[in-house]
Amino acid sequence: MELIANETLIHLYLLGVMIFAGIVHGSLGIGFPMVATPLIAVFLDVRLAILMTLVPTVAVNVATIAGGTDQMRSIKEYAPMFLGAIAGSIIGAWMLAVMDPAPFRLALALLIILYLFTGVNSSKYTEWLPHHNRAVMFGFGLAAGISGGITNVMVAILIIYFLSQPMTRSKMLPIFNICFLIGKVIQLAILSFAGWVNLSLIYQSILPAVAALGGLWCGMKIGSQISKEIYKKMLHFLLVFLAIVLIGQFLLT
Repeated sequence: MELIANETLIHLYLLGVMIFAGIVHGSLGIGFPMVATPLIAVFLDVRLAILMTLVPTVAVNVATIAGGTDQMRSIKEYAPMFLGAIAGSIIGAWMLAVMDPAPFRLALALLIILYLFTGVNSSKYTEWLPHHNRAVMFGFGLAAGISGGITNVMVAILIIYFLSQPMTRSKMLPIFNICFLIGKVIQLAILSFAGWVNLSLIYQSILPAVAALGGLWCGMKIGSQISKEIYKKMLHFLLVFLAIVLIGQFLLT
């Protein structure tokens, strides 16, 4: 009976995480795997946490992209970044399948700290990033793909590029989510080939995916009320939170 009770609590906690992460993603347009993965990994294996968020993340990304506008223009304009994301996601997903991802969490945490230190609002630290340079786009897409493959988090790297560019939130978010979707589909395919994903896992992920979509819908209602200044502050808060969790998990493993 105690075992059944514990399993029930774990399932309820998982659904709660899905709803909360969906609300964050809906209100900010990004952040579902960034929030869900470390919260699940507190109680489960890191790789299992990534596996449990695969289907819900795909569902959230598809819903977010479907609700956006002008995606075709984004695809054409940022094609080098998407190509880099494809290559990086293949590399990262393969590394996740055969290696321990724990050391990569520390590297990502240090990268986030560096990003927060430089400050995206200061041109002093962002002038070195040329605008619309294809090689730079490809490089950031590649790095984001590898990061997403081994840690389930692309956004920390993509933010470094996009918040240094003169572009609006409405144009930025579709590009984010297309990169996320590319990474998750490739990760799903490679982990399935490696034997980490099966029909049982996908079946168990259906209810969490529905919960995530419910949270996404609630978050989208909230997001329309958020100003640009508050939006950036919330992004920075999430990155600080992520860096702390990543370092803590690395030290505890």
